Amino acid sequence: MANLSSFREYAIVACGTLSLELNLLRDSGFLDAAKVLYTKPGRHERPAELESQLVKQISAARRYARRIIVVYGGEFCYINVDNPYRTIDTIIKEQEDSETSISRIKASDCIDMLASVKQREEISQGEDVYWLTPGWLKYRRYIYQDWDTGKANENFPQHSGGAIMLDAVEYYDKLIEKDPDKILAFSDWMGISLDAHKVSLDRLKNLLINEKSRYDLPGG
Repeated sequence: MANLSSFREYAIVACGTLSLELNLLRDSGFLDAAKVLYTKPGRHERPAELESQLVKQISAARRYARRIIVVYGGEFCYINVDNPYRTIDTIIKEQEDSETSISRIKASDCIDMLASVKQREEISQGEDVYWLTPGWLKYRRYIYQDWDTGKANENFPQHSGGAIMLDAVEYYDKLIEKDPDKILAFSDWMGISLDAHKVSLDRLKNLLINEKSRYDLPGG
């Protein structure tokens, strides 16, 4: 049975968009995984590239551990319009072999990994909010790759409650202090206000623990 307080027998494969949060968990000593590997941020609009990078990083993770946890959402991170029945879980299952077990944390996307639906409802107070994490701003050139002003105008202004960054790493406050123009420029491009709401990493921690616990059960 694995050590219940440690991730040393596990490798993590995650979307680079969440690297700020996962690196903080690693640096704090919570996520003492054998290896944490990242795919390029923002590939949800490029499913073929996402699949290629995910397969590549899972293959690399095998060199460090035989138990792999994938930190990707199940509903919104990978959408294959050409084959809707091909899901991210299908891809993950195909990478398993007799020596390697792979599972994915139970969340719909990176937003859901930081705040549950109930938490977001409390934060938004009924407003239509565009949710994002610090990685969406830090890696905006990848996440909004090929977006022009027209596409931005079609998507962002419909959110009457503006944009809210779920910030568990104090990214927003640090950027306001050091380079506020980046936030202002991003807000201007979206055409809506951009504010931050501080959250803890407790939900992400629990999702990781819950997935690890699946391995720790008899037969896991």
